[in-house]
Amino acid sequence: MEVSSIRAEKATAENEATAISWADSSGGNKDIVEMAAGAGQFNTLVQAVGAAGLVDTLKRPGPFTVFAPTDGAFAKLPKGTLESLLKPQNRAKLVDILTYHVVPGRIVANQVVDLPKADTVQGSSVLIAAKDGEVRVAGAKVIKADIDASNGVIHVIDTVIMPKDIVATAEAAGQFKTLLAAAEAAGLLNALKDDGPLTVFAPTDDAFAALPDGTVADLLRLENRDRLAAILKYHVVAGEISLGGRRIKTLQGNQLNIRPTGSFRVDEANVLLADVRATNGVLHVVDRVLLPTLSEPTASDKAMSVIELAIRRGVPLFNAGQPSACAAIYEVAVESLLKSHTNAFSDEDRSVLQNALGRIRSGHQDASEQAWTLRRALDMVYESLSED
Repeated sequence: MEVSSIRAEKATAENEATAISWADSSGGNKDIVEMAAGAGQFNTLVQAVGAAGLVDTLKRPGPFTVFAPTDGAFAKLPKGTLESLLKPQNRAKLVDILTYHVVPGRIVANQVVDLPKADTVQGSSVLIAAKDGEVRVAGAKVIKADIDASNGVIHVIDTVIMPKDIVATAEAAGQFKTLLAAAEAAGLLNALKDDGPLTVFAPTDDAFAALPDGTVADLLRLENRDRLAAILKYHVVAGEISLGGRRIKTLQGNQLNIRPTGSFRVDEANVLLADVRATNGVLHVVDRVLLPTLSEPTASDKAMSVIELAIRRGVPLFNAGQPSACAAIYEVAVESLLKSHTNAFSDEDRSVLQNALGRIRSGHQDASEQAWTLRRALDMVYESLSED
């Protein structure tokens, strides 16, 4: 199937009408704006371009490549979104969205399928995926390609694409499911959505699958959250970093070595795709999970992890009106410390824990009092361990 003849399956009259409208247009003689206005299926796009003050820009010689959403694509936006974007006070946001659909230069379909990404006028990148005769741009399906205009080319898409942060960019790509699951398990997902800017060396799902059997499942366990966070932070650098031969410091604290060797290598990983720009930073796709040299946790570290885990699990239960469940978790943690981590703390700390168990088992405390008795003991021991 020729890419230049890509069509969506003619499941809707709109797509059929789109094809007819373009076929009847005098392609090549009109500029991008005139082509869109004359097609009859891009009224919303033309209206938005006018509201954003981009008409003159898209009439310039260019050339430009425009991924043009149909009226049906705009209709799929959440209720009220379009009306809000067309308000004068939201013009900057509208410009941001529309320029995310425009790529400098003239890129025809047989070039698009060979591009893993394209850098837009807006500044962010759109990831491109071609499979089984179907092309998607930032998740939107190309339903008609190679509409020639005097100042560029138009590809029709079925969805309005929005500038994306690092997390949304990774989600749209579809090849970072394990990375995103790991970031969520480590409590880092929101940090990757913040303003940044950040640089993320993003291992693909295949990169995680290449780790020894059981490694990913083990790292995703709640008790290994700190270790997982340290590994993920080793993939993140503050600021936007372009690639070149140098050493850079990661959020985890260790240094990454970047070496240009025909293609780029980061530590022992190959960079499969560089400079995927998001609204809050940039991603470089790598083919291996980067593993920092982590010191073995001390007895105190392990004991503190037990306490942290108990508190993370217990507090939500207590706040949800389940003090008995909270107290049970704290009790298990205290018993674990006394049984398996006894070499981590002093006789005084041991007495604190033993006394707490004695008080809650005396039969004189309700569930809420038991939870607080155990929590105070855990806090005291944690503070003592922190000072060591």
